[in-house]
Amino acid sequence: MEDKVLLAHGSGGKLSHDLVEKSFLAKLGNPWLNMLDDSAILELSGRIAFTTDSYVVSPLFFPGGDIGRLAVCGTVNDLAMSGARPIYLSLSLIIEEGFPLSDLDKIVVSVQRTAKEAGVKVVTGDTKVVNRGSVDKLFINTAGVGFIPPGVNIAGSNAQPGDCIIVSGPVGNHGMAVMSQREGLEFSSLIESDCAPLNGLVGDMLKVCSSIHCLRDPTRGGLATSLNEFARQSQVGIIIEEAKIPVCQEVRAMCELLGLDPLHIANEGRLVAIVAGDDAESVLAKMRQNPRSRNANIIGQATAEHPGRVVMTTSFGTSRLIDMLVGDLLPRIC
Repeated sequence: MEDKVLLAHGSGGKLSHDLVEKSFLAKLGNPWLNMLDDSAILELSGRIAFTTDSYVVSPLFFPGGDIGRLAVCGTVNDLAMSGARPIYLSLSLIIEEGFPLSDLDKIVVSVQRTAKEAGVKVVTGDTKVVNRGSVDKLFINTAGVGFIPPGVNIAGSNAQPGDCIIVSGPVGNHGMAVMSQREGLEFSSLIESDCAPLNGLVGDMLKVCSSIHCLRDPTRGGLATSLNEFARQSQVGIIIEEAKIPVCQEVRAMCELLGLDPLHIANEGRLVAIVAGDDAESVLAKMRQNPRSRNANIIGQATAEHPGRVVMTTSFGTSRLIDMLVGDLLPRIC
């Protein structure tokens, strides 16, 4: 039983302290976390962004990532979409009794590497262990804090007619990677999740245009849902061109096979930006210099027509309404 998480690991006693020291402090330790007080004491000033999220992805490990990398990237990216520079994260885990300590170690190492990649520190956290069957293996909750630079004002309600819509790369990879792993689907080419921290990319974009209007990482509900949120929040219409939306051949083929729309599939390492038409080409050029967005493209524009709606010009030259995702195509995708 030494290689399994026991209920006693969540008791607050010796085994709890051993788990914290060996599984967490040994890999994530820093001056704030090492204090092991009930809260981290941080110095903050200026405008602050704060977010929290929970991760229940199944399976825990998938091509291109795992629940640990996903948790860090998801929270970092939520902060970055407000233009913030992420600084601090919390990390809380709910673990099922009997969970392999070796898998826990892999996940914490993944958290460590991804936090380093994103330039953030895990400064506080919590661990709970529950009876077998009370949780499916492992759930993670994270919260994050970041600084918003002066002059940056990014919100879903800022889009204006004439603005351009930019997507940072192929959509649908994360959802299809998790689904193929979960369902045991095999294809000639492996589909990997796009799971990645985007704060560096956003920083690059702000260097050439500090007045980006809107940013969003199209996670659950995919690109279609994010665009509809922008259209409704800003009360503009959005027109996109199907031929300009980047989709990997493998993802497109899998979606056609399963009857899914790539625009509704979750992403974890992509962003959609709305910028003034005059700034669009310079922002796009900067994005294409970043490894996270080599295949970025302008896919459409905002318009005063049909406010609150998203319309796509198809490859056949016809138009169709693009609505938000209805229902849940891929449960537990993040």
